[in-house]
Parts: sequence; structure tokens; C-alpha cells
Amino acid sequence: MASYRPICRADELPPGAARLVEIDGKAIALFNVGGAFHAIEDTCLHAGGPLHEGTLDGTTVTCPWHEWRFDVSTGRCELNPMVSLARYPVRVRDGTVEIEA
Repeated sequence: MASYRPICRADELPPGAARLVEIDGKAIALFNVGGAFHAIEDTCLHAGGPLHEGTLDGTTVTCPWHEWRFDVSTGRCELNPMVSLARYPVRVRDGTVEIEA
């Protein structure tokens, strides 16, 4: 059964920033979009690029390897909306960012 896991203090990940999180062997990219936190699978579907190292513009992250773009709020690929990455619920409790995984 999935449960929320504490990741970091909300003020440790400023707006526009991302970080790699590993939970139970899963690589998860955590993003701060203007104070709203989103978590998606970290591995690009095209060639396995690390999305937490990509460029974030609004809710769109661009893979650093081949520029595939994903919406971090939905996990959907902008080049092919039929494909998407796993998305993980995120909440902030008492100033701590938590991911359900």
C-alpha cells in the first residue's frame, strides 16, 4: 500500500527547481512550479534521459538529451499525448514536501 514519504523542506526546493528522489528503487523527479510541487517518473520515455536535469518552463520539462517535453502536472508527453510518465501525488504538510509512492 502506498503512503506519503517526507522528501525535503518546501523551502529547500525553490520555484523552477527540480530534484531526483528515489523511493523503493523508483527514480522520481520532483519539481517546484511557482510553489506547486509535482512528481513524475524521472526517466524520459524516448531514450532514458534524466528529467530532473531538464529545463523547466512553466509546467513543461524538456529532457536534456533529445528535447522531448513532458507536462510535470500530468506526466503527458507533449510530442505524443498518447504516452505519459507515471505521476505521483505530492502534498506539503507542516512545511515538508511529501510524495505518495
